Amino acid sequence: MIKKLYILVFALALFSCNQRKEAEANTGLRYFDIKGYFGKEILRLQKLNPIVNKTVSVNGAAESKTSKIADWAKELAIFVNADINKISWKGSFKIKEQNGVDIYTSDHKKIPIKKVSITWKGQKAGKIEIIIDNKNILYRSQDTLTYYPDSLYTIKKQQKIRLLKGKKYSVIGKLK
Repeated sequence: MIKKLYILVFALALFSCNQRKEAEANTGLRYFDIKGYFGKEILRLQKLNPIVNKTVSVNGAAESKTSKIADWAKELAIFVNADINKISWKGSFKIKEQNGVDIYTSDHKKIPIKKVSITWKGQKAGKIEIIIDNKNILYRSQDTLTYYPDSLYTIKKQQKIRLLKGKKYSVIGKLK
């Protein structure tokens, strides 16, 4: 009888520890959950499977193609990777709310994501814009990512490698 009681107490203690860790994991986000948001969007787009008119240009030379995206996780990976809730970045972003737009900015040298702005349409995000700036002695790249749910996403990149001519890339995906 006492053995059963010990096992029951041990099982309850173990169960309560796991519950607390899950609760802490869900509430530990300080900023907008970009990774979670785009994770949900990827699942939604996989189910919806829309036709996309995609235009890719390099230094002004553009090519367009209409197709269905087979792997939305790969297509939107650059957005997912722009997560600002990394533990080491905690407290590095300034938060400003202005006319229904949440703006997160950082001027920290080691953080490549410089600005995230979310324009709200009621309770849903109507537009997400992310500015990423990577630079070192030999290389500089500036990315502007824009996402409009259900209609458009753009990725614009300017790249300059020392001693080489700069390049400009852009990807525009229009959902039908």
